[in-house]
Amino acid sequence: MCKRSWLLLVLIGFCTLSAFLTTPHGGEAFAQPPAGSSRGSTALVTGLPDFTPLVKRFGPSVVNISSKQRYGAGPQDFEDEHGLPEDSPLYDFFRRFFGDEGPLPDEGDLGRSLGSGFILSSDGYVLTNAHVVEAADEIIVRMSDRREFVAEIIGSDERSDIALVKIDAEDLPAVELGDSDAVEVGAWVLAIGSPFGFEHSATAGIVSAKGRALPSENYVPFIQTDVAINPGNSGGPLFDLQGRVVGVNSQIYSRTGGFMGLSFAIPIDVAVDVVEQLMDKGRVSRGWLGVLVQDVTRDLAEPFGLPHPVGALVSEVLPSSPAAEAGLRAGDIILAFDGVEVPTSSNLPPLVGATKVDVTVDVEILRDRERQTIAVTLAELPDDETSLIASGHPTPPAADRLGLVIKAVPKDQREVLGIDEGGVLVDRVETGPAERGGLRAGDVILALGNDPVTGPSAFERMVQALPAGQSVAMLVQRGDGRMFYALRVPPE
Repeated sequence: MCKRSWLLLVLIGFCTLSAFLTTPHGGEAFAQPPAGSSRGSTALVTGLPDFTPLVKRFGPSVVNISSKQRYGAGPQDFEDEHGLPEDSPLYDFFRRFFGDEGPLPDEGDLGRSLGSGFILSSDGYVLTNAHVVEAADEIIVRMSDRREFVAEIIGSDERSDIALVKIDAEDLPAVELGDSDAVEVGAWVLAIGSPFGFEHSATAGIVSAKGRALPSENYVPFIQTDVAINPGNSGGPLFDLQGRVVGVNSQIYSRTGGFMGLSFAIPIDVAVDVVEQLMDKGRVSRGWLGVLVQDVTRDLAEPFGLPHPVGALVSEVLPSSPAAEAGLRAGDIILAFDGVEVPTSSNLPPLVGATKVDVTVDVEILRDRERQTIAVTLAELPDDETSLIASGHPTPPAADRLGLVIKAVPKDQREVLGIDEGGVLVDRVETGPAERGGLRAGDVILALGNDPVTGPSAFERMVQALPAGQSVAMLVQRGDGRMFYALRVPPE
């Protein structure tokens, strides 16, 4: 072969290699999807989405929310209420523990909690998490252009962790709402919020699962993502690639209190339904079936006549409930509710809760190895039945990272202990920080750190957010007395 032929072959090889290296990942496999594709229209040829236009356009619609709670107890009130004289070593310890400056806040001092939110409408309606604004005496909404507004709470729903607030402003940049049902696992999403108080921070990731049921909120089918969500992101929007809000960032599951774990967002469809009810009647009502259910395991499937595990197995029917009146009984397996299949027990509560009260629905069940349909007229979910209905499992609940199993404080026990509101009852103490710290079953936890405990859902979120390896003070009522206990959070 002549020298010219060799040079030609080398030139062709060089051009081919250059073309390969300048076309990331082999070219068309990661190219921009065609128009109308559900995978998003902003993906670049590089295979990674460009969020820059989205942040520029919708970043101003995301706000920072700071809530202030006025402490009612100064030093003298603290001594009178908790029985700790000023010369007590415990009194001095807890004065040093609470507050950024060291001592406990005097009467009139304000505590602050930071979160995020986003503008729903140009006339000043802002959506955020209920736990961001709970127990707040004043709510400050800060815009991206540094304007600040005092907001009023229009309504709040603890079960869904959604709150609606209003500021006095016009012509505000509102977000565009998407369809959370259309979001697919694997899709890119973007979160904008105020992690650790750093305003308008953007983080991205993918949807890793849908329809997740969490122990504290069984009536919300959460969107699970791997987006970096930290304390302060709560209440912020979760965007799809078209810039539409598909979720409200709500919780993180992490052993460190940071983003190294799983993030959960409330589907925007659920949030909008809650907002509409709050605006219409100031409260949220949910459908109630009145059954306790559990998963159908592989071992249970065969004796019940199922080829594979599917459905929600009814373990108990509550007396005087819609299920009892319709004739449902223990041992029935619910396969579909109002035409929607129920693959696992965790899928049932969100379906029931989203159904309007007094509506009659068809419930498809398996009874004695035969399928049949029963018509059930739903009632409204009562407040005192929430923990019972939502548990969904007759097995004892697992302890948290402190070794605690808690539940709501019964009404009769509140009257005996003189507790008007808030707090959680310690149901069980397992081996761990709580046991080493001296807590017992029957104690009522009133505060964690310098934050009051408003209920079981709020307490679970507070425990999840505790930094690993650090000590935390816990205000506990035992009998007629109140005392602080110091617990060390286990390392990761």
